[in-house]
Amino acid sequence: MVPRRSRARPSPPSRAESELRIRVAKRSSEKKNTVDPATRAFNDGSAIVSTHPLFSPLYRRTHVVRQKGNFCPTDGWAVVIENGIIHTHATRRGEPEEWAYVLAHALLHLAFGHFRIGEKSLDWNAACDVIVTRFLRDLKFGRCPADMECELGELRGDDEDRLFRRFRDHGRPDEIRGIGTAGESSGDMFWTQHPFPAKGADDWTRAFAAGLEASVTSAVRVAGGYDLRLGAANENLSVAERARRWFVNSYPLLGALAAIFTIVEDPTVCQRLGISVAAIAAEQKELFVNPAAALSFDEAKFVLAHELLHVGLRHEARRQGRDPQLWNVACDFVINGWLTEMDVGEIPSFGGLHDPELKGLSADAIYDRLVVDLRRSRKLATLAGVSHCDILDGNVRDWWRRDDAMSLDDFYRRALAQGLTYHQDQGRGLIPAALLEEIRALDRPAIPWDVELARWFDDHFSPVERVRTYARLSRRQSATPDIPRPRYVPAPEDANRTFAVVLDTSGSMDRKLLAMCLGTIASYCASRDVRLVRLVFCDAAAYDQGYVPAEEIGDRVKVKGRGGTVLQPGIEIVEKARDFPEDGPILIITDGACDRLHIRREHAFLIPQGNSLPFVPKGKVFNVK
Repeated sequence: MVPRRSRARPSPPSRAESELRIRVAKRSSEKKNTVDPATRAFNDGSAIVSTHPLFSPLYRRTHVVRQKGNFCPTDGWAVVIENGIIHTHATRRGEPEEWAYVLAHALLHLAFGHFRIGEKSLDWNAACDVIVTRFLRDLKFGRCPADMECELGELRGDDEDRLFRRFRDHGRPDEIRGIGTAGESSGDMFWTQHPFPAKGADDWTRAFAAGLEASVTSAVRVAGGYDLRLGAANENLSVAERARRWFVNSYPLLGALAAIFTIVEDPTVCQRLGISVAAIAAEQKELFVNPAAALSFDEAKFVLAHELLHVGLRHEARRQGRDPQLWNVACDFVINGWLTEMDVGEIPSFGGLHDPELKGLSADAIYDRLVVDLRRSRKLATLAGVSHCDILDGNVRDWWRRDDAMSLDDFYRRALAQGLTYHQDQGRGLIPAALLEEIRALDRPAIPWDVELARWFDDHFSPVERVRTYARLSRRQSATPDIPRPRYVPAPEDANRTFAVVLDTSGSMDRKLLAMCLGTIASYCASRDVRLVRLVFCDAAAYDQGYVPAEEIGDRVKVKGRGGTVLQPGIEIVEKARDFPEDGPILIITDGACDRLHIRREHAFLIPQGNSLPFVPKGKVFNVK
């Protein structure tokens, strides 16, 4: 048996050796994590440009190349290519404000459209540099590097074309030799072999216009004390909030409505309310968006426009006793069709209610189709979810006092109508004809119920005409000329100038509603010379009050009953009465909680707004607010 050799164990390192190894490891790790000052200054300058609202839309579309061997000259700072690629010096040291100035200089060449076909000379480049330098000095952005400092003098008042012709004919002044970011010997604008930029000149112009608009908005917020610095409002904004601000700043049709509502993105609240994607509460001025839906920016624009149109078109007020969920689905079909046609955002990836076959139909027509197949229609989901409405009801807070100014309904109507005016005046795009007609119809105020009732009275009771008398004057007229003599013949009594009022006095009727209706009827009777009214009270039985003077309806009549609701006996009393004219109309005041009525005379209904009759009426229906 061969004896196994024993290996000597290494002795443990001493304390001094351990500390030395630790110091060496720390130095190597610090060396790896250390960023050279030039790179740190460039990154800080790039951050200044990327967070500024004027330059951030442009800077996001560019690509910066900072490595050795690029197109940037050794004595320059940066050059820009027409396709949006910026080549910067890889090792040059400068302050962050200087790098911000250099990058903004390159971006403005793209924004001002300086890359024109056929204009590739150094004279044209120098003329463009003068314009950019003048703009940055007026803007007071960044700090111009020392080797780019120059005195513009008399060159401040000309544009690019005039400066180019001047430099071409008379040469460039020595004062502006180093005005560009590429040094004195080179131009800072590079053209590729392609005749057109990769992104297109219009893209840079539109991006600069968006940045200019955002910069003005941010400056106003800073001046008003809402933000501490430019661009602070866009930091840490959610997708829904950015979409809302897009409507306020860029889409006048819905901008006024978007400015009113507050975005609520609380998953707990959305879960408690059963909101899967979004819903809107008109009374509370809150628009709920569930963060779990993970909407993109375009999807958020579509969802917000959808909810704002619900409020602007007053779909909640126009429901008129219909099934809330089916009416919501019908309105969703109409709105989604309009938004798809207008190309406002995009339908969420999980789907939405959109059917091209329903194009051109109103929400009322679609609702009539949905009620035919209730089993299938109940399974259709709104943005709030299946069997949920994304138009929330309820008066949780008393945020609006309707007695102080206009009503909430008028407020939303005016906001949408003014948004349409701004949208058309600024040429912000075409709007579907059906949506245009509906907004204009909302702009016209609805006829109040009392005006419609007055027209109904005019149709049945024409004004009493005064007949002038041509009788010979009395011989006593000359003896007593101060005594007036009648010039008109008194109108004869017309027994047919009357109508019947069948009044529902059941327990479900509101006392204020009864008083308002009776007072309105009394005033119309007095103005149209209707002296007597046949009055019948109905609850569980009918109470015939006979003919009552019109002026006593509103204040002297004592209402009897207040039991159940049976109106047909009261109708039969009026129709069978021998002293009631055969062509006399009947006015029925009820809350709609009654059985089917069979009426052979001309008639009309007065019901509270939001209620409906359980049958299809043949006469007119006036909704009382």
